[in-house]
Amino acid sequence: MKGESIGVYYWRRLKRNPLAMLGLGLILFFTLMALLAPVISPWDPQKINLEEILSPPSLKHPFGTDSLGRDLLSRVIWGSRISLSVGFVAVGISVIIGTIWGLVSGYAGGKMDNFLMRIVDIMLCFPSFFLVLALIAFTKPSIWNIMAVIGVTSWMGVARLVRAEVLSLKEREFILSAKSVGCSHLRIMFRHILPNALSPVWVAATLGVAGAILLESSLSFLGLGVQPPTPSWGSIITEGKDNLEVAWWITLFPGLAILLAVLGFNLLGEGLRDALDPRQIFGRQ
Repeated sequence: MKGESIGVYYWRRLKRNPLAMLGLGLILFFTLMALLAPVISPWDPQKINLEEILSPPSLKHPFGTDSLGRDLLSRVIWGSRISLSVGFVAVGISVIIGTIWGLVSGYAGGKMDNFLMRIVDIMLCFPSFFLVLALIAFTKPSIWNIMAVIGVTSWMGVARLVRAEVLSLKEREFILSAKSVGCSHLRIMFRHILPNALSPVWVAATLGVAGAILLESSLSFLGLGVQPPTPSWGSIITEGKDNLEVAWWITLFPGLAILLAVLGFNLLGEGLRDALDPRQIFGRQ
């Protein structure tokens, strides 16, 4: 580790894990697919062609077509934009809320800590999926509402992780030194404690994206997510379930996309957990 930054050191540890690299490769693949959708999509994903309804996979349509003759490959490519956008934005919201909540709770301690964590416990009593369904029922189904609802219902785990890290950090010598020289509480929290408490947050965020993608797909499958004709992986599967016996490809390909995307984030999350674990770092050196 001598002579290299901490980021380079962690990256070197992460590269030793082939499964984590596989996960990173899958994430980069789907991210590039989403960013380059207008360029690589062979057809307009919303173009209806009644002459090619339920066409099986072919050279012209590698993933086949759906019940309206729309090219399924193009819809899967454009659907990646919806799924990844929901995953990244929703997790970003949950990480911001959870990090600030856990930071304040752990640093304040006492009655404030007890009050804030009881709110977390109450939130955790509700099954997250049904809580999302309840909130979606009171809002208009749209991608922005889905992002917000998933984000504000999934921050509790991050808050508990950050609080645990803060409780172990705030009594360290460098924090006591910062207090002794007159640093403000906000400076201590955000300049000295927070950067040292982010390791588990990165892991939770990576795994959280996978969960958000699955949740968005489930909502779209139930008709409560992104509304047609905008393609998302969950809504494409919904369109295919009525023709499952005669057009298996409508369900298969978006299902595989969900599987591989979720697998990629889970593999990378597990790899980050190992790479950032101080017990493994010091135990193997």
